[in-house]
Amino acid sequence: MEIQLSREVLELFSDFKIGVIEYQDITVGDSPQMVKGRLQLFQESIFFELENKQVTDLPGIKEWRTIFKKTGKDPNRYRHSAEALFRRVKKQNYLSPIHSAIDINNFFSLQYQVPIGIYDLDRLDGHVEIRIGKEGEEYTGLNGRTNSLENLILSSDEVGPFGSPFVDSDRAPVTLNTINALQIIYLQPSTGEEDAVKLTESLMKMFTQIHGGEASCFILGCQ
Repeated sequence: MEIQLSREVLELFSDFKIGVIEYQDITVGDSPQMVKGRLQLFQESIFFELENKQVTDLPGIKEWRTIFKKTGKDPNRYRHSAEALFRRVKKQNYLSPIHSAIDINNFFSLQYQVPIGIYDLDRLDGHVEIRIGKEGEEYTGLNGRTNSLENLILSSDEVGPFGSPFVDSDRAPVTLNTINALQIIYLQPSTGEEDAVKLTESLMKMFTQIHGGEASCFILGCQ
């Protein structure tokens, strides 16, 4: 699959980076107890860390709020998915296990303070572009609402937008029936290329250890 960053995104953020992972022949199921335990313990440690802090004080959360603001999307009204996870943890509304793919996504999103999307590759059509939403664009999200995509960084295939660092659409979610998947890591632009590669490879390795199959990854945006 070909995936690219739009000129508009690169003009706004010269150091913008996306980690891209493609998986083939995976098996999605209930998370192993190790994953469930680590996710629970990690959330508890984050809760204590945030007792005397605001979620917006965290560097990764702050950086992605700045990105939203620069594209023209109000970060107070449209909170990126990593911030939404941290706000849940701060309220002790801890994430419950859903299935292995989502649980791994949430764990790494909390660990690195970045939005991460994962999609059923067989439900996507053609090339993918990371771009900024146009006036009037919208989709029904996994939050059950119609979401405006105007001025929002999003992922779009040849059918139209299917994901964003705010909330993903309901068109291509990973389910227990997913065999092939596309994972998009919305890295902090301040992350160096070497660290971006390490983060992406670390996620890919853990994911394939649990789900099997084959995988390949690359960093989009590094010159």
